[in-house]
Amino acid sequence: MLAFKNLALRRGPRLLFSDVDLTLHAGWRVGVIGRNGCGKSSLFAAVRGEIEPDKGDIDRPNKLRMASVAQETPALPDPALDFVLSGDVAVHAAIRMEAEAMAAEDYEKVAEAHTLLAELNGYDAPSRAAKLLHGLGFPSHTHDTPVGEFSGGWRVRLNVARALMTPSDLLLLDEPTNHLDLDAVLWLEEWLRSYPGTLLVISHDREFLDGLCTHTLHLHEGKAKTYVGGYTAFERQRAEHLRLQQIAHEKEQVERAHLQAFIDRFKAKASKAKQAQSRMKRLEKLAGTEAVRAEREVRIDFPVPLKQPTTLIQIRDADCGYTANEKGEGGVTKILGNVGLSIEAGDRLGLLGPNGAGKSTLVKTLVGELPLLSGERTGHPDLVIGYFAQHTVESLHEGQTPIDHLRMIAPNTATQDFRDFLGKWNFPGDRAFEVIDGFSGGERARLALAMIAWRKPNVLLLDEPTNHLDLEMREALAEALADFDGAIVMVSHDRHLIGLVCDRYVRVADGIVEPYDEDLDAYATWLKQRGNNANAKARTVEAKPAAKAEPVAAAKPAAKPGKPVDGATKKRHAAVEAKLASLAAEAEVLDAELAAASSKGGAQAAHALAALGQRRSALQTERETLELEWLELAERIEAG
Repeated sequence: MLAFKNLALRRGPRLLFSDVDLTLHAGWRVGVIGRNGCGKSSLFAAVRGEIEPDKGDIDRPNKLRMASVAQETPALPDPALDFVLSGDVAVHAAIRMEAEAMAAEDYEKVAEAHTLLAELNGYDAPSRAAKLLHGLGFPSHTHDTPVGEFSGGWRVRLNVARALMTPSDLLLLDEPTNHLDLDAVLWLEEWLRSYPGTLLVISHDREFLDGLCTHTLHLHEGKAKTYVGGYTAFERQRAEHLRLQQIAHEKEQVERAHLQAFIDRFKAKASKAKQAQSRMKRLEKLAGTEAVRAEREVRIDFPVPLKQPTTLIQIRDADCGYTANEKGEGGVTKILGNVGLSIEAGDRLGLLGPNGAGKSTLVKTLVGELPLLSGERTGHPDLVIGYFAQHTVESLHEGQTPIDHLRMIAPNTATQDFRDFLGKWNFPGDRAFEVIDGFSGGERARLALAMIAWRKPNVLLLDEPTNHLDLEMREALAEALADFDGAIVMVSHDRHLIGLVCDRYVRVADGIVEPYDEDLDAYATWLKQRGNNANAKARTVEAKPAAKAEPVAAAKPAAKPGKPVDGATKKRHAAVEAKLASLAAEAEVLDAELAAASSKGGAQAAHALAALGQRRSALQTERETLELEWLELAERIEAG
């Protein structure tokens, strides 16, 4: 499928890798890993033919169909569904041809378009595009929204959907899970497992790589090597390879010392001259196995909090949501109801929940950024919050250096103290004085975390802190959080990180905040069983005694045992389930729009918030009605 022959690649004066000889076979799903800057994205560019190798060749089949995710999306006026559909160029052209012919009443052209669509199997293309949008979190009412109206993170999702829509034999995905939450990551992982072509994916999510990849391609110190299996299998194989390499090196060093000692002792004696010459030749032929060099590790740490109160934050009997402004003008939109949550010293709390359930709303409420709609929030007088929001990286100031950013927090601190501190966060020497304009996303995220650490917080509230961080930095963050003496509340799609750091979970779903006593594997299963959480009442029924479910079942008698359920019932059940999934995704978008409107203030924002609040309330009412119907239909199907 894809062969690299003596491949070498440079970017500017720097050699990224050389002497790469390997073949990737059809059907492989390959995780491409390595430190930031090792050449992963450049390798993709070379595979796409965008840059020429400095040496060697890349062999591809002549008719290879290739798809990849665009790095940028202009503010297009095209509807989202049409943008995704355009990934299949031929089908998209045929659909447009049909629409234009219909508008011109050119029915001969219409017939030609129909024939073309049939040849391309394109009649279900709009449906496939809609399913991709839905799986990546776009509710049905946004499918006609112009691309230019979406934020940067949502445009990334649109680019992923468009790449998945493109017919391909080779699919290149560069960090596809960035800007996705956990249920979208799980959906994407499942979709890619059924992809029939060859997949190359760059990712820093080890659980995603483990669940998806059949092989791993490791770029390291200018070389490339393939391993069988996902990331965990790679780690195991590499550790064994390094162990054997070190054993071989040590054995060779012993033999070298023995040969050299003999040569030094007898090279001047005529009787031993031939033996000395023989050992000199043997010494020259030794392989020269390198010692295993300790790989540079990134290490970060969060300082010990100055004070550590027992109870840090408490929320009692609270309704959480949004108002247009501090006066409450423009209406109120409740997202979470009757919330009771206490953050104690040493807590390690992970927030779980589907798209639009209110996880970020809860974090903002804990921070105090969102005022309560009702109830009580108390924070200890010595509370110091370190808050990493999803927009934190974007809020850094262009044209300023890491030291400038710290000086905003502590204007009277000596520059050397800033340099010492930033060195611990891998901004050594002059790097601390460079403007951040040229920083990568990972470097910006690291700076944002360093600014949080400078404040010496006693509670960290982290909303998706791993976006843009590579695997090494994620491991460093996990270690730092594990050693942190304060409390942690975290939302993350990185199952490995949240599993390492958190020892207690809270599930946020259906407007309820409740303890979750299972593990992350059980949570992933729960998400899948609920069909992206469309079946909102399934969990409630399982948790309640059967007697409490009887009034719901009594509304309409269930089918008698043994009586076959007709096809209409099953069809309606599937339709209701699909509609619930769409409404759940719509709720996420509405919540994001509510948050944006509530932060602006003013009459225009109040008007927008009122309209959004009305839609959110109507959506919740519709969901509750459909949930009851779904439950009734499910019981009838089960009974039949």
